Amino acid sequence: MKLNKILVCVLLPLSGLMAQTTDYPFRNPDLPLEERIEDLLSRLTLEEKVQMMKHESPAIPRLGVPAYNWWNEALHGVARTKERVTVFPQAIGMAATFDTEALQKMGEITSSEGRALFNEDLKAGKTGEIYRGLTYWTPNINIFRDPRWGRGQETYGEDPYLTSKMGTAIVRGLEGDDPFYLKATACAKHYAVHSGPEGNRHVFDAHVSAYDLWDTYLPAFRELVVKAKVHGVMCAYNRLDGQPCCGNNELLQDILRNQWKFEGYVTSDCGAVYDFAHYHKTHVDDTEAVASALLNGTDLECGNLYPRLLQAVEKGLISEKEINVSLKRLLEIQFRLGFYDPQERVPYSHIGREVIECDAHKQHAYRMAQESMVLLKNEKILPLDASKIKRILLIGPNMNNEQTLLANYFGVPSEIITPYKSLAKRYGNQITIDTLTGVDIVRPLAWAPSAKEIIQRAKKADVILFIGGISADYEGEAGDAGAGGYAGFASGDRTSTELPSVQTELLKELKKSGKPIVLVNMSGSIMNFSWESRNVDAILQAWYGGQSAGDAIMDVLFGAYNPAGRMPVTTYMNTEDLPPFEDYSMANRTYRYYKGDVRYPFGYGLSYTTFQYTEPENVSVIQTGENLQISTTVTNTGKRSGDEVVQLYVIHPQNPNVRTPICSLKGFQRIHLDKGESRKVSFTLTPEELGLVDQEGNLVEKAGKIDLYIGGGQPYKSEGDFSSVVIQGDNYTIY
Repeated sequence: MKLNKILVCVLLPLSGLMAQTTDYPFRNPDLPLEERIEDLLSRLTLEEKVQMMKHESPAIPRLGVPAYNWWNEALHGVARTKERVTVFPQAIGMAATFDTEALQKMGEITSSEGRALFNEDLKAGKTGEIYRGLTYWTPNINIFRDPRWGRGQETYGEDPYLTSKMGTAIVRGLEGDDPFYLKATACAKHYAVHSGPEGNRHVFDAHVSAYDLWDTYLPAFRELVVKAKVHGVMCAYNRLDGQPCCGNNELLQDILRNQWKFEGYVTSDCGAVYDFAHYHKTHVDDTEAVASALLNGTDLECGNLYPRLLQAVEKGLISEKEINVSLKRLLEIQFRLGFYDPQERVPYSHIGREVIECDAHKQHAYRMAQESMVLLKNEKILPLDASKIKRILLIGPNMNNEQTLLANYFGVPSEIITPYKSLAKRYGNQITIDTLTGVDIVRPLAWAPSAKEIIQRAKKADVILFIGGISADYEGEAGDAGAGGYAGFASGDRTSTELPSVQTELLKELKKSGKPIVLVNMSGSIMNFSWESRNVDAILQAWYGGQSAGDAIMDVLFGAYNPAGRMPVTTYMNTEDLPPFEDYSMANRTYRYYKGDVRYPFGYGLSYTTFQYTEPENVSVIQTGENLQISTTVTNTGKRSGDEVVQLYVIHPQNPNVRTPICSLKGFQRIHLDKGESRKVSFTLTPEELGLVDQEGNLVEKAGKIDLYIGGGQPYKSEGDFSSVVIQGDNYTIY
């Protein structure tokens, strides 16, 4: 989210304001919420109302209404604050954990640290500063449909089910469990059908079939709105079938409000309403644009155009009554965050600075970094035995690059542990560590040794640790990333899924040394590893691992932690295997519809131990509309304890005349088993999870036979077993 112009709001001491207005009914926490909102609304002028509908809402001193800035970020920890905070792995790395419990706890930690900062501001009367509020514009639950999208790193991967469950976890963690007060608010974004290209997002018109819309692009939003009860939704920059998403009647009114009964607030992406007239060319001017956005359900504008609602009222394009509808939604959020109540009534007002970067928070960031690591290849070289190693060559552009670990939309911790720092701290006294950057991420370094010198240094080592990949300087949001002029990148997106050629060429030189090579890759998307998968001895996908990434990487490489992360995206063999980037059809995209060979499938990840599954236990026949319970017993048959990600897939019969996924993830559990230990793992499949979307976009459970698969990865590609069930009865329409 970018905005060229940031407004300055008035900062007034909140305590002084409240002292003059304590008798107003809206200040009485014992009155019904609706009555309080109506009272405050009745005291506001029209001009004050429209000013409060900008993200930078000014104070209204005569009523004791504080300034408030709605714009804050919490993608993987509190972001963009000047304070030091706990920083977790990037969202795509947290998706690789397949651990909803850990992600919910991450949300709880993030909102605690954010509350601590806000509580300080509240006491000081500084509630109008950007990136200090409690309305977090996270999670990003767009589908990572194409690995070239630079912002895919902000998502939970390519699968609607995984995205739904991970998104639900962070919403619940951020928002808390009090029956009235919100700890913070989450915001599901970017609604909807939004996943690149970044370079033309302000003019792009996405076109999708009803099938793809409801089968792929909307399920996560529906889950967060209908089940997780998220309190915010952000509409996207692009158009959908000709209408800007922030003025799209079908998305915002018919689906979101009428079908899903959403009662929270909708904010525009930053500057999105400006796009209506200036880039999409769908509206005559900004006044018409703001009227259209509000009438179609965009309650808050991230930008500075909503004051033009005054002109829209004067022109008869919109009424004050319609403005009140949206402002009520915004006021309800503020009331439920406790803005207008005595702080002793707000259960989260006691959270103080002592929680920020406390030991428990840092330990959880470390745990999530460990869980995010995905071992893609291991030719019996890992784990390394430190007692048998005398010399290591640590090389590559990310071996000591702190910024890479923070990704985008990041906060800054007090300490960032890079792979070099971790290796030196642990083994610097017993192993000689030869360090060499070698190359930059995308270009050679003028001061680097010659190829001959590099080979000579490599020959002296017992093992080569190459820490490569890219960074958020090259993939991310348009304007923030896409360092220009380099092959493979454009406006924040990637045009190639290859590891940058300068790194592959260096690896080829290192290969000539004859020494084993371990490649640790940091990226927010996949690398296809066309050369590397055939020529290096091990590959670890480390994402952007946050403040503890270096320790988590060394834990895996030296066996202190048994990796169990799983790929939340498909690794295609070549960039050429992908459909055109701007094509939003899901045909031949993601594991659910891609029919070709892949290098590493969705759900894939290696371990240092082995697991065995029993044949799934379930009933053989159920009626439509009923739940299905299915179980398996998993045994750790290897020599080490470790985690296993148990995955359940539903496979419907393929029909050449009807769009049907090849298979679909419909359950997962991350479990820990000691060596020799067994555990029964059970899943309950609802009619929603057993149904299929028809060509009109309806989710329907029909009679017929389906196959079920439980294993450590996808069907036919991992250790696991199949079972079948017959569904009988009348068609059961879920939605």
